[in-house]
Parts: sequence; C-alpha cells; structure tokens
Amino acid sequence: MGVRNYLIEGVSGAGKTTVAEELERRGRHVIHGDRTLAYLGDPKTGAALEPPMPGGVTDIARWRHARWIWNVDEVERLAADRSSAQSFFCGGARNHRHFIHLFDGVFVLDIDADTLSRRLAARAEDEFGGRPAERRLIARLHATQEDLPKTAVSIDATAPIARVVDEILSRCGEAGEGR
Repeated sequence: MGVRNYLIEGVSGAGKTTVAEELERRGRHVIHGDRTLAYLGDPKTGAALEPPMPGGVTDIARWRHARWIWNVDEVERLAADRSSAQSFFCGGARNHRHFIHLFDGVFVLDIDADTLSRRLAARAEDEFGGRPAERRLIARLHATQEDLPKTAVSIDATAPIARVVDEILSRCGEAGEGR
C-alpha cells in the first residue's frame, strides 16, 4: 500500500509487533503480517493446511513454524497499492522468498540471546513462544538465523523502541519522529 514498501522481520520476540505499533503511533501505514496475511500453509505452493491431529506430529511447534506463511497474492496486491507514501509490513513468513522482491528495503530486528529469553519468558502460554518447546525452537532459530532474509539490514532491537524506529526510518531516508 505504499509508493515505497518495507519488510520488518525477526525471530519471535525480536519486537516486530512493538515496532509496528510505534510506527502506527507515528502515523505510518503498517500491515501486521502475522495478524492479517499469515496462515498455515505449504511454503512452496501456498496451499492452506490444517493443523495435524494431536499426537500426529512429534514437534508441533516446529511443524507450525515451518508452515507459517503469508498470502502472496495479498502481499502483491497491498504492495501495488500506491495510496500511501510508505508501507511497513511487519511479521515473519517462511515463504518470504516469494515476495521479498516487492520491498524497497528489508530490516531484521536483532537482539541478543538474553534479551530474547527474557521477552519470551514474559509471554502468555497461548502466545507463540510461551511454551518451553516453542522457546527452544526460537532460541535455535535465533542462533542459526536460518529462516530470516539474508540480504536484510540488521537493526539493534535491544535499544529503546523510539530509537529502533528512528533507525528504521533513517534507513528509509527519513529523520524519524518529526516526520
């Protein structure tokens, strides 16, 4: 939905939702990808999948994470809409390789392992990362960075949220809070 479109990625707990909310507070156009674009599906074909029956998969957290994808047609539609000067797509998708070319910039929120652990420990059990198996998976993904865009600009997301967003906006050619 922007003349210029940006993707903000990171592991669960890195701060994508918090960044999205701060961008919105500043009057920016934000698409909460994990809320509005995501579903369980085949990362190659996009076909929707039903969660496995209880006991049908040994590691349900890994199964769900590997199939957390965004609707590519909807990402394309939103990115083509030029009614906003900028749009920030915030969230994570295992199929980002199918739409990453639509973005003028890609940012990965980076945090250290201790910060990640503290943030996940504060999550409710019904939120992804709130259960021990999910925390172990996220810690491994954080260590390997295996499913994050490789060409993204890294942003230190341990800084106060205002500074994190200022850094993103400055990388988009803006001065931050005043714009």
